[in-house]
Amino acid sequence: MKKRLFALLLSLVMALSLAVPAGAVEIGAENPDDLTGYTFILHTNDVHGSIDGYAAVSALKDWYQSTGADVYLMDAGDFSQGDPYVNISQGATAVELMDLAGYDLVALGNHEFDYGYDALTSLLDKAQFTTLAANVFYEGQPITPSNAVIDTANHRIGVFGLTTPETASSAHPSRIQGLTFLAREELYACAQDQVDTLTAQGCDLIVCIGHLGVDPPSEPNRSSDLLEHVEGIDLFLDGHSHHTVAEIREITGSETVGDAILTSTGTKMANVGIVEISPEGDISAINLSIEALAEVLSDDVVAARAAEIKAEIDADYSTVFAQSEVTLIGEKDDIRSRETNLGNLIGDAMVWQAGLLGEPVDAAVINSGGIRATIAPGDVTKKDISAILPYGNTLYIIQITGADLLEALEASTCYAPQAVPCFPQVSGITFTINTGAPFATSGLYPGATYPQPDAVNRVTIHTVGGQLFDPDEYYTIATNDYMAAGGDTYYRFAASPIGYDLGIPLDEVVMDYITAGLGGIITAADYGQTEGCIRTISYSDVLAGDWFINPVIYTTLTGLMKGADGKFLPNTDLTRAMLVTTLHRMAGEPAVTEDNPFRDVAEDTWYTDAVLWAAETGITTGVTADTFAPNKPLTREQMAAFFYRFADYEGEKDLDPNGDNLAGCPDRDQISEYALLPMNWAIHQGLLAGYPDNTIRPQDTATRAQIATVLTRYTIQ
Repeated sequence: MKKRLFALLLSLVMALSLAVPAGAVEIGAENPDDLTGYTFILHTNDVHGSIDGYAAVSALKDWYQSTGADVYLMDAGDFSQGDPYVNISQGATAVELMDLAGYDLVALGNHEFDYGYDALTSLLDKAQFTTLAANVFYEGQPITPSNAVIDTANHRIGVFGLTTPETASSAHPSRIQGLTFLAREELYACAQDQVDTLTAQGCDLIVCIGHLGVDPPSEPNRSSDLLEHVEGIDLFLDGHSHHTVAEIREITGSETVGDAILTSTGTKMANVGIVEISPEGDISAINLSIEALAEVLSDDVVAARAAEIKAEIDADYSTVFAQSEVTLIGEKDDIRSRETNLGNLIGDAMVWQAGLLGEPVDAAVINSGGIRATIAPGDVTKKDISAILPYGNTLYIIQITGADLLEALEASTCYAPQAVPCFPQVSGITFTINTGAPFATSGLYPGATYPQPDAVNRVTIHTVGGQLFDPDEYYTIATNDYMAAGGDTYYRFAASPIGYDLGIPLDEVVMDYITAGLGGIITAADYGQTEGCIRTISYSDVLAGDWFINPVIYTTLTGLMKGADGKFLPNTDLTRAMLVTTLHRMAGEPAVTEDNPFRDVAEDTWYTDAVLWAAETGITTGVTADTFAPNKPLTREQMAAFFYRFADYEGEKDLDPNGDNLAGCPDRDQISEYALLPMNWAIHQGLLAGYPDNTIRPQDTATRAQIATVLTRYTIQ
């Protein structure tokens, strides 16, 4: 039977195209029922309430033990939160199943702190496994043992645990008071001290169970950062970023980082990690699919208890209360990097609920890290809503200035377009993120791991509550109690002069909105697509405070103008080809019917059709009878002439300048005769404006920023 199970396991691994440790294959081929002298570390991470997998993991541990191997089961954190099956008990059901499955050593993830420090200590007091957290302190004292020593047949293995310093920002501030999470250089020093301490105790192999991850926004607190600064770690069991071992190797470009093998298993118990340590100390690591493993191995006791827990929750939470016609997107990589329809729904629900209670608000803001799942089309249950909003956060009202709101959005989009939990989902606010602009910072927010902006370079708010944004205005915002306390990047929310908790859990807010506000049906008409609250451009040479930022945003998003190589080139001279191409786009890019009259316009350039169209319509006659001079810069008066002729072509604007609008311009005499009427008209239409000294500067070369501004004014009048 053992040989058969071993063969089945190997065949499953091979079928899934996973690399099998060489030693295991050889031993399995020669004598699969005797692995004496070998050590196996089985590991999981970021289980987030997927309790069905524990039965297979437990059985796999039992099977390896039956071969004579030394076997240890470890978890790298985030086991107590993520699904009602564990959330409702505040992690107690997870710990119960982990004890049944035979976990030995566990690190703490950031979500172990979601229920507060007192709840965590009470939970861990009941656990039979040992919890390790070398870099977490409460009022200066370690909250758990820092390390443990394992003696096997051939090795003394030292193991220590680390928790992501991001917990200081991601956990509710009121629930982690008194806690310190060592970060950056202090984190590296802590890890090096653990290695040195364990080595001094005679350990020949050092293992770190670390909930750090490899996501770029976690720099410099990633596992990969730490391994570049710490010597002596042989194996790092990682969590937090939800990557598999294959994905980690693709990111790092190697099986090892520094001296260590770096491995992780993804999330939601998709895989179990298997680390083999040979009698000689050689280490290899793979992931094995839990779904495939469960087909051949299962612990009946663990499976039965998991089924009981699920049945108890499902009896209350599985009642269908609504229908959805659409997929409401809450996947991590989506909702943490862009606007989604689920983010719209939750924000709309918050605004609706506040209004219903007589607390009208201008807008709602919620952090994407607080939204944890997707809702599929079809039946919607209480469990679905609890899964997307698992933290028990409550609806909170704050009042802040527009300037503080702008800083909060600048801070929360600091890593965009990379996915980060602080990314905002909103209702009642429209704004644009310029992901190409630099994020200006000289340090972190107090007590946080997120940077504080020194200037607003990336975010431009257009409207709040349907009104044009004013940085000096006070706005009433619906948010949650976590953000109102300054969680994530929302430090300014905590400084609100007016703030109060309505005390209603957000999952109840959303359920009430769906049933009473939407009549129990989430329709495609309402949420089939996003509301267009968040727009994105990407230019490295444009900042939010530039005088031309709104025209650049408008012309980019409408497709009227395009940048090049990540730049808009706002101060570049406007050429004749650029302008006619833009006017051609405004006209809907009509087809060209006549022959090319210009010898300096080739048949296959990016501007050919636009130039020929402009010639056909009389918008241009060229600089001579047979030349257009496409690359020649345009003056401001020439730009006005082109727009005047374009307006005549469209026939939708009054071409009467309504008097002399050039009176008082000291450089009026510099305007060419052909351009007097177009310049007079352009001033009247508000397309052009004089400079502070009242000059019109007709012979100055127009820039791309100026044409973007004129295009915007022309189009939105």
